[in-house]
Amino acid sequence: MDETSRTRNAVHAYVESAERRDWETFAALLAEDVVYEMPQSRESIRGKSAYLQFNMEYPGDWHLQVRRVVADGHHAAAWIDARVGAEHQDACVWFELSDQGLISRITDYWPEPYDPPPGREHLVERW
Repeated sequence: MDETSRTRNAVHAYVESAERRDWETFAALLAEDVVYEMPQSRESIRGKSAYLQFNMEYPGDWHLQVRRVVADGHHAAAWIDARVGAEHQDACVWFELSDQGLISRITDYWPEPYDPPPGREHLVERW
C-alpha cells in the first residue's frame, strides 16, 4: 500500500472509530503530540490525551460520516457529514500524518464562526 492510500485509510478509520466511540482505536491513530485546531472558535488542543478527552466528553448524540476523502502523501482533506439530533452540518477537515503514519495535525473547519460551549476550557487554548 502506498503512502497516499495509508493516509486515506487513516482518515476513514479516524472518522469511523469516532462514530463508534471506539476510543482505543481512535487513540491508536493519533501521534502523542497531535495538534487539533478549530479556526472558527479560535481554539486548539495539544496532545493525544487532551484531544482524546475532548472527543470522549463532547456533548450530544453526534454522528459523523465521511462523504469524501482526498489524499496526497501525508496530507488529506475530508468532507464530513456531522449530525447532532436532527441538525446537520458539513465540515471540512484537514489532516497531516507523521512519517510513522500517525495523525499529527487536524484542522477542523465548520461553516460559520461560533463561540465555544462552556466546559472545555481546561483542554483548549484560545487565540
